[in-house]
Amino acid sequence: MRSRVLGASVATVLALSACGGNLDDSASDAGSTFPERAVRVLVGQDAGGSTDLIARALAEPASADLKKPVTVLNKAGANGGVAAKELAGAEADGYTLMVFNGSLAYITPLAVAADEAVDINGFEVVTGVSQDDYVLVANPKTGFKTVKDIVDAKRPITFATTGVGTGSQLCQELLFAQASVDATAVPFNGGAPALTAALGGQVDVAAVQLGEGQSQIKAGKVTPIVTFAAERPAYLPDTPTAQESGYTALVQQSRAIVAPKGAPRETLDRLRAAFQKAFAEQKYKDFNAQRSLTPNEVDGATLLRQWNASRDTYRGLIEKYKIDLSGKS
Repeated sequence: MRSRVLGASVATVLALSACGGNLDDSASDAGSTFPERAVRVLVGQDAGGSTDLIARALAEPASADLKKPVTVLNKAGANGGVAAKELAGAEADGYTLMVFNGSLAYITPLAVAADEAVDINGFEVVTGVSQDDYVLVANPKTGFKTVKDIVDAKRPITFATTGVGTGSQLCQELLFAQASVDATAVPFNGGAPALTAALGGQVDVAAVQLGEGQSQIKAGKVTPIVTFAAERPAYLPDTPTAQESGYTALVQQSRAIVAPKGAPRETLDRLRAAFQKAFAEQKYKDFNAQRSLTPNEVDGATLLRQWNASRDTYRGLIEKYKIDLSGKS
């Protein structure tokens, strides 16, 4: 009750945090006593995927700082939409959080009806977390080693995505539209099954996140074609970017920790401080390096500017290249 009373008394400053505003270091009784019980973190993807692993890598050090358990709960479905809906309906007390995938905020809204889209501006952003790049991989049996090989094949191809309205779908749609390749998307529920489809020859190619594909690339079981990064990632220095190959297809996945709208500012301050300590731990830094993740540990206002700008950029690109992300065409 005390948190709710305090939340009501600072209605004017909550308008700032509702927009992802900067969180200061001030503390009140609510901030100093939070948390009094376990904090749960929702993940909108299956266990074992990149988002799930990130959540679990952060949960342990955050729990140590908060001195209460931080538990990870998988609520897969609709590219995170199922988890986001549950979060939106949760009490705004800081005890329910979510590792929110950027694609749900800046790509999925371009693929679904307006009333089905999730608006990141309707949540409190505790902190940005990290971002990673997509890599296009092919089953070696296809013989594809470059985008030119795919174009020169002069045949329809199939490409696996990690779901409808995801960065995996968008980057491939952009590439193949610009390359005039007759390509059909085959959606899966996450990176692991999409990669498995490429490994098993069910599809010709797939775009997965670097951390998900690196072991199979190292083992030579899939061939990296291009990345959709701004520049060649250190992990794949010999693989060109799509931009180097002449295509406009810069697409990255990003993640943030978010809370229900209206959570008390002092509680958000306390949570951000805990995650900042987690970010500073060497074990977590090593996890980022091992998973080819780039830290993006920015405040809420910065994160919202990034994601809203990405949404606008991608909207312009799909309109320019007449791309339908709905999966219904």
